[in-house]
Amino acid sequence: MTSKWHYLPLSAEEQKLESELARRFANVEPISELLVQRGVCSVSEAERFFHPSLRDLHDPFLMPEMDKAVERLDRAMGSKERIMVYGDYDVDGTTAVALVYRYLQNFYSEIEYYIPTRYDEGYGISTATIDEAADRGVKLIIILDCGIKAIEEIKYARTRGIDFIICDHHVPDDELPPAAAILNPKLEGSTYPCSHLSGCGVGYKFMQAFSISNGLGTAELEGMLDLVAVSIAADIVPMVDENRVMAYHGLKRLNSNPNMGLRAIIRTCGLGGKEITISDVIFKIGPRINASGRMQSGREAVELLVSRDIKDANEKSLAIDQYNKDRKELDKRITEEANAILEKRGEMDSTKKSIVIYNKDWHKGIIGIVASRLTELYYKPSVVLTLANGLATGSSRSVQGFDVYKAVESVRDILENFGGHTYAVGLSMKEENIPEFMRRFEEYVAENILPSQLTPQLDIDAIITFSRITPEFVSTLRLFNPFGPGNQKPVFCSRRVKDFGTSKLVGRNLEHIKLELVDDTSGKVFNGIAFNMAQYFDRIHAGEPIDICYTIEENKHHNASSTLQLLVKQIHFSAGDGKAPR
Repeated sequence: MTSKWHYLPLSAEEQKLESELARRFANVEPISELLVQRGVCSVSEAERFFHPSLRDLHDPFLMPEMDKAVERLDRAMGSKERIMVYGDYDVDGTTAVALVYRYLQNFYSEIEYYIPTRYDEGYGISTATIDEAADRGVKLIIILDCGIKAIEEIKYARTRGIDFIICDHHVPDDELPPAAAILNPKLEGSTYPCSHLSGCGVGYKFMQAFSISNGLGTAELEGMLDLVAVSIAADIVPMVDENRVMAYHGLKRLNSNPNMGLRAIIRTCGLGGKEITISDVIFKIGPRINASGRMQSGREAVELLVSRDIKDANEKSLAIDQYNKDRKELDKRITEEANAILEKRGEMDSTKKSIVIYNKDWHKGIIGIVASRLTELYYKPSVVLTLANGLATGSSRSVQGFDVYKAVESVRDILENFGGHTYAVGLSMKEENIPEFMRRFEEYVAENILPSQLTPQLDIDAIITFSRITPEFVSTLRLFNPFGPGNQKPVFCSRRVKDFGTSKLVGRNLEHIKLELVDDTSGKVFNGIAFNMAQYFDRIHAGEPIDICYTIEENKHHNASSTLQLLVKQIHFSAGDGKAPR
C-alpha cells in the first residue's frame, strides 16, 4: 500500500532552538533539525542524547509501592520463604523472568521460576498454578509482564497463604488486585517519569531498588541489561527516556559479552561477528525467543536464557530455532488463508473501518502475527480469532494513532478477558458473541478513527541533497541509535535524483532494484536498494528523475570498515515543481 509522504517543517519556536544547535552541528546539517524533532533543546541535552549514561536512570523508589515491594522481598528472603518468579510466555515475559530469577539466585537458593503454557493454561495466572505453588510451599510469587487484572486469582492466592508482587506494564482497570505490592508505571496517579517501561524493564527497576536497599552494588545487575534491551526492542515500547538508556547499554552488552543463552541465539541466527542492532533483535533474536512460547513452551526460552553451560545453551538454541522455522511455515499458511477470506469478502474495497476474522482451526500462537500482517496490508485495526479451551481467543493490532485498547474495552461486557496496550490487545469471548463483537467493534472504530489514520503516512524527517551525506554526517547520525518508537530511524527525502546508468534488477524473480544514483550536488554515486519495486525500473533506467524516501544503512562487521546503502522506502517520479512533499 502506497503511503502519503508527509514533511512537517519546524515551527517558529522550534526554528529558534534549531538555530542554537546548528552552531554546534554546523558541519553536519541537518543534525540539529533531527535533534529538535526529538525534543532535544540544548547542546547539553544533545550530549546526553548522544551518550546515554546509566547515571540518568531514574530512582526506582519513585515508582509507587516500590518500598513495599522491596520490604516484602526482604522479608521473604529473611524468613527463608519459597519464592516463585512467574511470567508471560512472550519475549518480554521470558526475559523478565530470566533477569529476576538469575539476579536473585546470586543471593538466595529457595527460588524457582514458572512460565504458563499458552495452550493448556493461557495468559496470566491461574488458580491451578496457585494450588501447585502452595502445595510446594511457595509463599511469595513475583509475577512479571502480567497480573494487573488477576483480581480473583490473587484473592484466591491469599487464602492459600501466597502473596504477590506484581511487576506489570499493561493498562490497569479501576479495581486492582490485592497484592502485597503493585509495580506498574501506568497506575493512575503514578508520577514515575518513564511510564512506558517494558515488563522486563519494570522487573529491572525492582531489582535495582532491591540492590540499592541492600547495598549490593550495580555491576551484576547492569550486566543483565542485554535482556532488558531485547525486551524493549521486541515489545516495541517507546525508545525514549530510560528505555533508551537501558537499550543503549544493553546493546553494548549484546555486542561485547552477552548472556550465554543470547550468545547461542546470536550464533544460531548468523549474527556472529556482526554489529547487532535493534533491528536484529526485532527480526532475528526476538522471534526465536517468541517461537518457544508460540509453538511449544516459553519455559524453554527461560531455560536457555538462564543457562550457564555453553553446550546446553547451543542445544536449546537449535531447538528454539526449529520452532521458529515451524512458526514461519504456519504464519505463511494462515496469513494466506486469512487473505483469501478477506479478498472473498471484498475487504480491500470495503467501507468498513476494521477487520475481524475468525477460524476455529487456526494456531493460537500465530494469530497475533497474522493480525499484524492484516493491519499492514489493509491498514485497518484488525482482530484475528481462533478457538482455544472452549473460547474464541484473539489478538488485535492497530494502525498508527488509533487506540485499539479503548476499542476493545468498549465491548468488555461481552468479553471473558482482555488486556494489552494502545496498539496490541489480547482478548477472549464466548464463540456465540463473535457476531455482536464484530458489529460493536466496527461501530466504535467507525465513530472514533480519523480519516487520516486509515491511510498510511510516511513521515519525512528532512529533505536533503546527496552532498549532505558526508562521512561526518553519517558518523553523527550513528549516535541517534538505538532506534524505536519515539526515536525512529530518520527518513530522508532527496529530490530529482537519477540513475547513474548502472542500476539493475536483482532477486530470485528480479523483483528488486539495486540502485546506483546521482544528483546535481555531488559527484559521488550512492548505492541503494528498493525492495519489490521492479515496476519502476524501466523508467528509472531510461533516466527519468525520481524523488526517493530512504533511510541510511550501514553494513558493519566487527573490526571491519562499513559500507553505506540507501534503503529506499518509496519512489515517486519527480513532478519538476521543486516543491517539498506534504
